[in-house]
Amino acid sequence: MDPQFPKIFNMATYFLDDNLDQGRGEEVAVFCPGSRYTYSDVVEMSNRVASSLVSLGVEMEDRVLIVLPDGIEFVAAWFGIAKAGAVIAMVNTLLPASDYEYYLSYTRAKVAVVEASVMERFGAAAASSEFLKHILVVGSSGAKPNAIDHVSVQSYDHVTGAASSHFETAAVSRDDIAIWLFTSGSTGHPKAAAHLHHDLPYNTECYAKQVLKINENDITLSVPKLYFGYATGTNLLFPFAVGGATALFPERSTPEAMFEMIERFRPTILTTVPTMINAMLQVDGATSRYDLSCLRCCVSAGEALPPELYNKWTDTFGVEILDGIGSAEMFHIYISNYPGDVMPGSLGRLVPGYEAEIVGPDGRALPTGEMGTLRIKGDSAALCYWNAHEASKATFSGDWCTSGDQVRVDDRGYFWYCGRSDEMLKVGGIYVSPTEVENCLLEHPAVVECAVIGEADENNLMKTKAFVVLADGFEATAAQELELKEFVKGRLAPHKYPRLIEFRSELPKSDRGKLNRRALKQSPRIRPDAPAFREQ
Repeated sequence: MDPQFPKIFNMATYFLDDNLDQGRGEEVAVFCPGSRYTYSDVVEMSNRVASSLVSLGVEMEDRVLIVLPDGIEFVAAWFGIAKAGAVIAMVNTLLPASDYEYYLSYTRAKVAVVEASVMERFGAAAASSEFLKHILVVGSSGAKPNAIDHVSVQSYDHVTGAASSHFETAAVSRDDIAIWLFTSGSTGHPKAAAHLHHDLPYNTECYAKQVLKINENDITLSVPKLYFGYATGTNLLFPFAVGGATALFPERSTPEAMFEMIERFRPTILTTVPTMINAMLQVDGATSRYDLSCLRCCVSAGEALPPELYNKWTDTFGVEILDGIGSAEMFHIYISNYPGDVMPGSLGRLVPGYEAEIVGPDGRALPTGEMGTLRIKGDSAALCYWNAHEASKATFSGDWCTSGDQVRVDDRGYFWYCGRSDEMLKVGGIYVSPTEVENCLLEHPAVVECAVIGEADENNLMKTKAFVVLADGFEATAAQELELKEFVKGRLAPHKYPRLIEFRSELPKSDRGKLNRRALKQSPRIRPDAPAFREQ
């Protein structure tokens, strides 16, 4: 049976305040380097944020922008905005001023909560915003930067410290808008998927509790940062929903940092991405230097996890990875591998409470085993893309959300990822899945990382091109290129092997740790008379 929620329902009550009613007030909710915070602490801090926002003129449905690193201020701001009945919008702290200018214009946020170190870039954007009225600066005295005449810039600590620690959580509807989750922006500026107050709890009931089996003894740790909805779920909301704890750190996630944080906080669930899984496997002596026995599982999403990478991880560290697929449009993961039932290379099976179908170009369901576009149904679907009517109509139709993913499902109910719809390659009139070619290349011992795109040849015919990062001890030579081509030819249909291979020292990534194919497609094309490889 699908989870049901009362008509008057604020997700802040579900995720946070209910912990006090269940006697968990003195249990640790948040671990940070050098400090820890109980559920009572978080409730008090978020109440002060909510009180502050209301005093600054924030009303129900107003957007409030969070530009903070992972830490207790992010948590307090997130729940404070929800408590006030306002709408949460959260973005990366590493963006250029032009991006902040876009987000301020798009969200029309009246208030932004911003890390002091970001203010030089954010202040430049705020100066041109016609909607922003107040900035609460975390980690600063609140001095006005760049003389933003029409914006009040104050210290977060000063404002929230003077605010009331008692706040009556806004009595919003379960169908009121609660949060905007931004898409990855692979085709231009990110769009906001507008989610309702019941959407995030719905997925929590279905995925976190029934698949992850998350419980009050779990401590979570994440590679992605909290502004990314994937981490918002696994590393904040899911543990809070059951009285568990999250471990947060503000620094950039590196392999060494992740090993250090695992040693420090001893998490039970690690949220990660394939890029970091691969990077942690490359750390010399990791198995002898670091103890990962505290982990009961890892969660991977954002991009498909190659089976070779899964096997290397489990062989090295003995920890199961639950790969799955989710989206900003559905909030979180809706197809996943299950603990004790992992099919390497697959996305797993449907999460309870969700339905799926694979459709062809005409929108009709395809037979089992055929590749097509994934459509998903579940009550965590967003209402729409904000201010994007045509895109909303193309994606959201009744109860169904049409993804941009090409997928097939086998007769056992396991889903297999083939690639993004806009990344599928048609070579010689036949579709080629970049993911399939990449997985094949990764089986070769010389390949540490790779990406496959399409590139037109001198006759404007589409060919597959692979970008490859070589393992230590292998050289970028014509002989190595030929060996990799023959390796793929021997395992896949002949038309799928990469006609061009370009060796790189690293591959570009997005701010969410995903491979940035657009950057690769914009790379200078190799001259036809030059070698088909180069070192960078």
